[in-house]
Amino acid sequence: MTNANNRFDAIDVVVDWIDACKQRRLDALLDLYDDAATVECCEDGRFNGRSDMERYWRPRLAKARNNAFAIDVLIPEVDGIALDYRGYDGRIMRTHFRFTQSGKIRFTACEPVKSTAWRRTIGH
Repeated sequence: MTNANNRFDAIDVVVDWIDACKQRRLDALLDLYDDAATVECCEDGRFNGRSDMERYWRPRLAKARNNAFAIDVLIPEVDGIALDYRGYDGRIMRTHFRFTQSGKIRFTACEPVKSTAWRRTIGH
């Protein structure tokens, strides 16, 4: 998904993000974020700026399982990209990405993906 006004490909940025996570390259991951970016995680709170984000990401990358950071699906959104993937602990996560005009990540919000298992209902 190329942003025609800003000449960056949001999907490429998200793929670079997941690759940096897979390869446990903390500096490369943090370099994808704007200096004033925010990471919001429903379970762990809000992290603003590079030092907070480093505090958030360092232990997750260090504890990542072998199957962590596998992409399940990329979903274009009106104002960014959503990514479903395997989190550092193997759970399926969804992260919403928002970008600056120059293509840096300005905001991410993550949450566990609820089970999508089909449930049988009476009468249907």
